[in-house]
Amino acid sequence: MTNNITLDSYKEIAPKGVIDLAYKLAEGLKGKSILHVNSTRLGGGVAEMLLRLIPLFDYLGINIRWEVIEGSSLFYKTTKSFHNALQGQRQNITQEMYDEYKRANEENARKISFDSELIILHDPQPAGLILQKSKGTKWLWRCHIDVSHPQRKVWNFLKYYVSQFDGAIFSLPSFAKRLTIPQFLMYPSIDPLSDKNKDLSKEEIDRVLMKYNIPVDRPIVLQVSRFDRFKDPLGVIEAYKLVKKYNDCCLVLAGGGATDDPEGLCFLQEVKEAASCDKDIFVLDLPSDANLEINALQRGATVILQKSTKEGFGLTVAEAMWKGKPVIGGAVGGITVQIVYGQTGYTVNSVEGCAYRIRYLLNNREIIEEMGNKAREYTRRNFLITRHLCDYLAIMTHMLKL
Repeated sequence: MTNNITLDSYKEIAPKGVIDLAYKLAEGLKGKSILHVNSTRLGGGVAEMLLRLIPLFDYLGINIRWEVIEGSSLFYKTTKSFHNALQGQRQNITQEMYDEYKRANEENARKISFDSELIILHDPQPAGLILQKSKGTKWLWRCHIDVSHPQRKVWNFLKYYVSQFDGAIFSLPSFAKRLTIPQFLMYPSIDPLSDKNKDLSKEEIDRVLMKYNIPVDRPIVLQVSRFDRFKDPLGVIEAYKLVKKYNDCCLVLAGGGATDDPEGLCFLQEVKEAASCDKDIFVLDLPSDANLEINALQRGATVILQKSTKEGFGLTVAEAMWKGKPVIGGAVGGITVQIVYGQTGYTVNSVEGCAYRIRYLLNNREIIEEMGNKAREYTRRNFLITRHLCDYLAIMTHMLKL
């Protein structure tokens, strides 16, 4: 594995028994072939999780491949519209866009070898590849987004494909749909040994803060996320303005885009314009490999936000909690699973509620430390990659009837 990290490297971090369970589950899967397909290797939680999980499967003797589909600008515009519509935002999707989705999947089907015993397709983008399903191969659809209240026409279009899978995996029970195929629940995860989550020295943290001219003599309020309307960075700026009237602090909005998100650059400009009136707001458009920088920013922050208005899961919450930070998050999706209200952070429903909780924590520093300790332990028990690996191994064993 990369950087000499093996499954045993997690023994001192993971809850007792998890590593032994992973070895046991993998025994019957040695030599089996698994194919993962998604729409990008850069940016976003799906690519990041696959990048960390795949070497562990390989280490356990499972033959793993990872393919990425390609498409035109219209295809990515279409799938971004699908993403927004499935999360409940009304979208105008033309017949040309539906046709482009079908065409792109047909074209990718000619380039990808499906010679594997289990094929896992991630999210709507490659779902059309299910039409290549052949006898003797099992197919799973892994849905990472909130499809609890989708735009009906888009869901019905996608359901035609999803219903042909042998099973579907969702991140929350509320995301599950009325389907005739088996459905599984699986939380995403973070890797505590990755550059984004490993321990850093104070010098390393300060070096990153100095690099971006972020003051270290005042509290730092931070949100790390893609520049996406559903992450609500504009709402974060409004909450910060309310806080700033009473508490001297600075705000950092750090993130980037994903190669399959054509809206990101335009929205980033909106965020920069909204932030331009205050020199204490830092908008950092980071490259996809800026993992050490994100780690340092999270460790250097006083309070961390994830004020999403829609969220599939929101792993930035678990990342922050792993670093011993309380998190204030939108009361949506997987954020509600990660934040134990009043124990590891707070969920909020408005700009005013977010501002109130920021001020409460800034004015009660002893609570920050207490909550942070609970947050780290809660993450260790529930959201580490070792648990995620065991979930996948169990589902694979079931699907292949071993």
